[in-house]
Amino acid sequence: MNYKNRSLYLNSIKNYMYQNIIKVLVGQRRVGKSVLLQQLIDLVKKEKANPNILFINKEDLAFETIRTYSDLVNYVESNFKPEQENFLFIDEIQDIEDFEKALRHFQTKESWDIYITGSNAKLLSGELATFLSGRYIEIKVFTLSFTEFLDFHNLSNNNEALNKYIRYGGLPYLIHLKLEDNIVFDYLKNIYAAILYKDIIARHSIRNVGFLDKLILFMADNTGSLVSAKSINDFLKSQKISISHNLILDYLNYLCEAFFLFKAKRNDLKGKRILEFGEKYYFEDLGIRHAIGGYKNDDINKILENTVYLQLLIWGYEVTVGKLNNKEIDFVAEKTGNRIYVQVAFSIPDEKVKSREFGNLLEIKDNYRKIVVSMDEIQIDGYEGVEHMHIRKFLTQEL
Repeated sequence: MNYKNRSLYLNSIKNYMYQNIIKVLVGQRRVGKSVLLQQLIDLVKKEKANPNILFINKEDLAFETIRTYSDLVNYVESNFKPEQENFLFIDEIQDIEDFEKALRHFQTKESWDIYITGSNAKLLSGELATFLSGRYIEIKVFTLSFTEFLDFHNLSNNNEALNKYIRYGGLPYLIHLKLEDNIVFDYLKNIYAAILYKDIIARHSIRNVGFLDKLILFMADNTGSLVSAKSINDFLKSQKISISHNLILDYLNYLCEAFFLFKAKRNDLKGKRILEFGEKYYFEDLGIRHAIGGYKNDDINKILENTVYLQLLIWGYEVTVGKLNNKEIDFVAEKTGNRIYVQVAFSIPDEKVKSREFGNLLEIKDNYRKIVVSMDEIQIDGYEGVEHMHIRKFLTQEL
């Protein structure tokens, strides 16, 4: 099978291969988890002599009869070969009821090296954490980074390629399509419909689909803006729609559980605490955002902010939105004791904008790295230790 390697994820998984620890790949549907499983299968075949490989794809009707954990246990045990090394790969495991019970059963016997994927954050953190505490490793898989996008599409690192990336997003399958609006957005609308139905509507028995559609359009219009259940409720009232705050929060949680949206909480830098209100939301894939809400040039600041946020997640940072008195820091990114502050702007045309974007970061009185990211081609001299970076450099130079 021909495919592009995604070394970031493969290298992470390799650290845990051939050990009695379950490897869990999580992420939105169609971000490439299935292909990663296939790459791992090929790697096992290459490195092991005569392995017994069992692959269960819950999106394949051939495995429709595996609906519960007992079905899974019976099927897997009937295919166990004691004279060989046994490897179990399960794609979209959340579609099997009480799957975590089966995984615990297999791991207790130490008879299978297990690799699974899933598209639901709640199922793959809550239930697994309860049943398999300390015995699994979770690896988050995202849409393509800009560097991967360049590699997949054989593009040079220039602004034309960047515009394609922020317009069409990073779903790997786009490698098979012409990067044109009518072709790409039609494909992405179908992916959107599949995510919405399989991972949200069907899973949570949602009846008010019309409200869910309007909520997603609202989130597209308000990407990177501070939102609350009240602000959404106020907007819906203006549209003659009445929905309770709790239901709005439930629906937002469902969208996040399906990795369709990411929630960035606010970080009070002065009080050194995470605030429980006024979060920001960003899309896993900007192409899907544009397919459902349209691509608008006026949204470029939101789009760039979403792009930077996603890249920080890909690098493994925990990302919050900074609050310092009445000023806002776009992103506070933390990983293994390190912290980076990032401010995002489309352009910095004059001293007034420069003073605002750089000045917000200068209000932070510590020695962590501080960066202003924009699309200005001319490098702006650093100001009192605050760096300036073109967004293409930021996206291709790991911090």
